[in-house]
Amino acid sequence: MDTELEQDAEFLGPDPTLLLVDDDGPFLRRLARALEIRGFQVETAETVAEGKTKARQRPPAYAVVDLRLGDGNGLDVIETIRENREDTKVIVLTGYGNIATAVTAVKLGALDYLAKPADADEIFNALTQRPGEKADVPENPMSADRVRWEHIQRVYEMCERNVSETARRLNMHRRTLQRILAKRAPK
Repeated sequence: MDTELEQDAEFLGPDPTLLLVDDDGPFLRRLARALEIRGFQVETAETVAEGKTKARQRPPAYAVVDLRLGDGNGLDVIETIRENREDTKVIVLTGYGNIATAVTAVKLGALDYLAKPADADEIFNALTQRPGEKADVPENPMSADRVRWEHIQRVYEMCERNVSETARRLNMHRRTLQRILAKRAPK
């Protein structure tokens, strides 16, 4: 076990600082412990404001940021990180229906995005992925229903969460769209 942890530390390089930003306290604490074991020097934040402050005070080499936070959008934290340190490796965590916003995060410089709930191994692998390395193909790819859901969510986000405009663009009745949006995402 110790040799695995030593190998993990080698992947991190000379600066193993990591900023974790998520408003789910128990998840945040578990993830912080798991990544500390793998060699990171972890700082945590549960709000956009706290994340931005910590990114300014001590710009991290690595960051894992949830997009939907209680006091705003994780994209603001990513922008602050980029303003203070351009080489930070950023991974975005996204919940149901946030894939369109995750794509925006990647355009802002995030390496990748992972759907929640992501485990520490997935996050570690994403953070330490070498440039040009390709991620493994998932064992359980999205179902057709999930792909449809993600497409609807992407258009909904593009329309700035305007149901009427989204329904028009999807050539769908407004009430039908409202029912779809009210349901949980399919697996």
